Amino acid sequence: MSGTILTAVDASIATLTFHNPERHNSMSLQMWKDAASALERFAEDESIRVVVLRGSGAKSFASGADISEFNQVRADAQAAAVYDASLDRFWAALSGHPKPTIAMIRGFCIGGGLNIAACCDVRICGTSSRFAVPAAKLGLGYGVATLRRLVSLIGPQFALEILLTARQFSSDEAFAMGLVNRVVPDGDVESHVHDMASVIASNAPLTMLAAKRIIHALMQDSSSGDFSAGEALVKQCFDSADYREGRQAFLEKRAPVFTGR
Repeated sequence: MSGTILTAVDASIATLTFHNPERHNSMSLQMWKDAASALERFAEDESIRVVVLRGSGAKSFASGADISEFNQVRADAQAAAVYDASLDRFWAALSGHPKPTIAMIRGFCIGGGLNIAACCDVRICGTSSRFAVPAAKLGLGYGVATLRRLVSLIGPQFALEILLTARQFSSDEAFAMGLVNRVVPDGDVESHVHDMASVIASNAPLTMLAAKRIIHALMQDSSSGDFSAGEALVKQCFDSADYREGRQAFLEKRAPVFTGR
């Protein structure tokens, strides 16, 4: 088996690293499974306030599925079903994660790696980063959930350009599309992400969860968007100890200390 998932927790910031540098951090079946398990653990750990996803080394964020193992792990319909179930578990764990997520992008962000980044709440990349979805050069198809996410993020015109040309896009082009939030010098990516993660980690968890739930619902098809969970969380915010702490801290001109309750 090639590649592994590395995890670390520093104070309230958790980091998940795709570690398969010899294959541009492509994801083996076991890596998909382990990444989903890690994200689920982070979701349950109340001490964690924000999750950073990154690739090992500076050459690649991630490049999607490790196609070299498909003859073994997707050799027939039964094996493909098991593989797809593992993928579905990962996408659900990431796209529905209750904690804020940041994609720290250095180098290539290709194919499924771009989809991973698109599932995160914030994307920060270096100036030399490159982006592409080469599906049209491989004969692969992208499903509704993946394309809805991409279209919601950058609009149909840029989603079509990425998919139809299958070419690589620069960091400046990615920023112009709205694919990334910030482009920073290559040597500053890690520190910039850490600084942003620290700021996010100091904010009120219930407020951030409510925002995520409502925005996620807004991104769904208008006929299926359910805002009830988000609205319930908004009410919970106003009844929370954190709201009382926020008001008191404002009056006392000090930084609030939120507990997520």
